[in-house]
Amino acid sequence: MSGLRRSSLPESLTVRRAPPPDSERLLWERDGADWPNRAASRFVVAGGLRWHVQVMGQGPVLLLLHGTGAATHSWRDLAPCLAGPFTVIAPDLPGHGFTAMPGPAGLSLPGMAASIQALLRELGFDVAHAVGHSAGAAILVQLGLEEAIRPKAIIALNGALLPISGLAGRVFSPMAKILASLGPVPHFFARCAEEPAMVPRLLRDTGSRLDAAGIQYYARLARSPGHVAAALGMMAQWDLQRLRQELPLLRVPLHLVVGGADRTIAPSEAFRIRDRLPGSVVTYLRGLGHLAHEEAPEKVADLIRKLAEA
Repeated sequence: MSGLRRSSLPESLTVRRAPPPDSERLLWERDGADWPNRAASRFVVAGGLRWHVQVMGQGPVLLLLHGTGAATHSWRDLAPCLAGPFTVIAPDLPGHGFTAMPGPAGLSLPGMAASIQALLRELGFDVAHAVGHSAGAAILVQLGLEEAIRPKAIIALNGALLPISGLAGRVFSPMAKILASLGPVPHFFARCAEEPAMVPRLLRDTGSRLDAAGIQYYARLARSPGHVAAALGMMAQWDLQRLRQELPLLRVPLHLVVGGADRTIAPSEAFRIRDRLPGSVVTYLRGLGHLAHEEAPEKVADLIRKLAEA
């Protein structure tokens, strides 16, 4: 697999257009004033992007990658639980939260993987353990296939590793591309998020039950047109067909942690992945939804520590 390694970030993945106006992007001085674990935040330039990344703890490096439409707030309770035995590294993905928006190619799976590789190179960290939620797990698997990271294991929390099947899959990707190409759409979604019931309803539809603070952070993100544009652009550029085909080539142990109440990604998908990748292990978390690590951070942290020690 050495032929898949990237020695440098492709020029096409760097920022090629003016950033959205401040009114469209989250601003650290304004929107980050009460951001979770703010003392651990730093800003780093890598791969043509200005990144928001949180670093805490001491010990072997544990990389946390959130999913589409989220940000570092998603780890607000989990990261401190892991910062004792590990050095926790948690970035906002490109275009998400307080990290700058890349060009369209930078929102694809290979583009995200290349950008994360550039960030890790700039930070000077070797990843010992890797945890990804939803689409974040796909980025970690991509990095593992490219041998850009060599962790002891990849832990996928409700990982989005397979293409959407059936009619939904044939409709979703073209629709996402259309929505991402329409400039007013992110503003429309952001205005809709001003309606108090919208974000709580969307979160309930994941099968998870979050506290008021968790809902408030997601609402803040959803009301930012710049953040919404990144989420839509990521969905438009996402293609998991090749990842599905190459899964059997993954040489890093894969742990699939599944919330039994997940209504975003069917728990049965983890067993389909296990069939494609013999040796991968499924752990079932009864009663927890797609955001299991936010619902039960201490339980998930205990599980991560056990899997890391295995």
